[in-house]
Amino acid sequence: MGGCSDHGLENHSSRQLNARDLVFTRNGAVRAPWRVVIFAGVVVVSYLVCAGVFGPLIASAFRLTGLAGVSTEPLVSAIALLIATWLCLTAIDKRPMSDVWLDANAARPALVLMGFVIGALAIGLPIIALIGTGWLREMASASGSWWGATIRVSVLLIPAALSEELMFRGYLLSVLRGSWGWPWAIAATSICFGLLHLANPGANVGSLSMVTLAGFFLASVVYRTRSLYAAWAAHFAWNWVMAAIFHASVSGLPLESPGYRYVDAGPDWATGGQWGPEGGIPAALGMAAGIALLVFRRGKRTGDVNTTQENA
Repeated sequence: MGGCSDHGLENHSSRQLNARDLVFTRNGAVRAPWRVVIFAGVVVVSYLVCAGVFGPLIASAFRLTGLAGVSTEPLVSAIALLIATWLCLTAIDKRPMSDVWLDANAARPALVLMGFVIGALAIGLPIIALIGTGWLREMASASGSWWGATIRVSVLLIPAALSEELMFRGYLLSVLRGSWGWPWAIAATSICFGLLHLANPGANVGSLSMVTLAGFFLASVVYRTRSLYAAWAAHFAWNWVMAAIFHASVSGLPLESPGYRYVDAGPDWATGGQWGPEGGIPAALGMAAGIALLVFRRGKRTGDVNTTQENA
């Protein structure tokens, strides 16, 4: 009877051990899938709190500064994601902000400027080529202040780019990279980034494939620079060039375009159709060139070691 009791205790202990192993690694760290689930929950709670606390304050500030028509949602989302990232890093991972490439070294002006330039060129040059072929055509639009519209568009696009980078190239990329390595982590987050745009006007297989490629492009900025600020700058520059300089649609969304706008006058495979220039093959070539420049031009950087070494 005593043997049976001991055997029962052993089975109970084994079940407890197995249950713990499902959640924690041998060194006591929370396993990656649970960290992803926790992060998603913290983001939702953080957003609800920020919408209630900061949303009215931001709306009031926008009204006072003449930005009443600008949506507060991107800025609320960016604040919520920053808080969620910090909470998960400090409370769950017990790691510094450098683990998601948001430390002071990652904010060096040279890295941020590099991100902005490569993001601007990757879409600006294809658009210029489309204009040169006549496949994008300038058209008159409602009059208004270019500067006023540019300020409002920038106030919208800056936090929108930050929130998407925090969501897909920040904590999630860091967690998945630690478990799967860079290639699979980039692939998974880029696919999710593409699916995020499923509800945008004009979304189809082609446009979502292009957004997924944009995920690879922006992740390559993080990979090359180890700076989420640089990826944020590249993301913002990409959208800003389309919206503020050429007054074209951004991911199917038309923004303010006083005085002129560039419209589709060629084949959709080149111009992106309703989606905008970022949905065409020239934009894909621009991103592919950017990825090649970032990842392959100088080979692997010194210190780019395997995942096991990085997380030892």
